[in-house]
Amino acid sequence: MPVQEIIIFLLFAAAAGYIGWRIWKTFDSRNSGGCAKGCGCAADKAASDAKMG
Repeated sequence: MPVQEIIIFLLFAAAAGYIGWRIWKTFDSRNSGGCAKGCGCAADKAASDAKMG
């Protein structure tokens, strides 16, 4: 029985960590670019436009 409880706890901890990481990435302002994906593409485009012009 204890082995099963440990496995369940590890799965729960991994799932909670993943959800926490996704929430952190959603609200992390360093990587937000302006598009919904949060990849930073709009920020990269603005920086390259500023260099060119």
